[in-house]
Amino acid sequence: MPEGSGRTDAQVRADRLGIFLDELANLERQQVLVLTPEQRGSVESFAERTLQDLTHRYDIDVNSSQKQLSLGMRIISALGGLALCAAVFLFFYRFWGLIPAVGQVAILVAIPLLGVAAMHFTSKYERTLYFTGLIGLVVFASFVLNLVVLGQLFNRISSPNAFLAWGALALALGYAYGLRLLLAAGLISWMAFFSAMIVSWSGAWWESFYSRPECVLVGGALIVGISICLRHRKHEAFPGTYRLIGLLAVFVSLLTLWYAGSDSFLPFEPKSIERIYQVVAFVIAAFTIRAGIKHTLSETVNLGAAFFTIFLYAKFVDWWWDWMPKYIFFFVIGAIAIGLLFAFRKIRSAIA
Repeated sequence: MPEGSGRTDAQVRADRLGIFLDELANLERQQVLVLTPEQRGSVESFAERTLQDLTHRYDIDVNSSQKQLSLGMRIISALGGLALCAAVFLFFYRFWGLIPAVGQVAILVAIPLLGVAAMHFTSKYERTLYFTGLIGLVVFASFVLNLVVLGQLFNRISSPNAFLAWGALALALGYAYGLRLLLAAGLISWMAFFSAMIVSWSGAWWESFYSRPECVLVGGALIVGISICLRHRKHEAFPGTYRLIGLLAVFVSLLTLWYAGSDSFLPFEPKSIERIYQVVAFVIAAFTIRAGIKHTLSETVNLGAAFFTIFLYAKFVDWWWDWMPKYIFFFVIGAIAIGLLFAFRKIRSAIA
């Protein structure tokens, strides 16, 4: 099992153990459950041994302070990776013209390979994978730059196949080391490849997929479908990344089509297309909330509720902004927000 996956399972077990000990102490204070000194000592000894073992093997967080620090370290790792990516790009931009063609090709090939070797080395000695993830971002960015620059050096025509290659590398590294950020990069790359291929099959130039939201919408729907069909026994956190990327693609595409019916493939008037997708947006957001509640996926419920609210407010702007006094408009919006809070609170109580 990859180290990242094992650490996730260990962290979940440690969190459950901490909750159990807190609740046990609470029950004892209320005289609901009273343990003998021997029983209490046995439980505390077991918990201490277990936490020490998990900490030694996986370097987990055993208290809230460590969790906050770990979150900060993850943020620093991501920002550091982005900074190093920018450094690599600016280095190429500054000195690239001074390097002969043979040296340019050698550098382009060597940097990703050296990065993968560095990832393998750090993953052997680092259980938290912060440095491994940072290096992984640099490897991905270097590989992207690699194909772009090599294409320019040899005058190759741009192709959506580059997205396929970028996604393959990111997904391979993401699954090999349990890195969700690289998984997300791979999914986005493959979604771009899929969208570009749809546009290409329609007879248009593949780069125009940026202006065809329906292509991205279909790609996002496929990613969500994969999260349902594909089981991740070794990477239990990965389906959440699939759902996040897929649903964001679907909702952002629907929000774009909300106002840009002329960018659709549908053979109707732009205004009619916009109305169709406005209805579809509400239906999908409501279905997302329902599916998240049914399968106890809190992040899915939150995302669906957020976009349902965005769609609702967008519709209110369409209806009322031009003719209603602005102070009344914002008062009505505030009142509706309060109503939504009560509605979501009721839903929350019903599923508790």
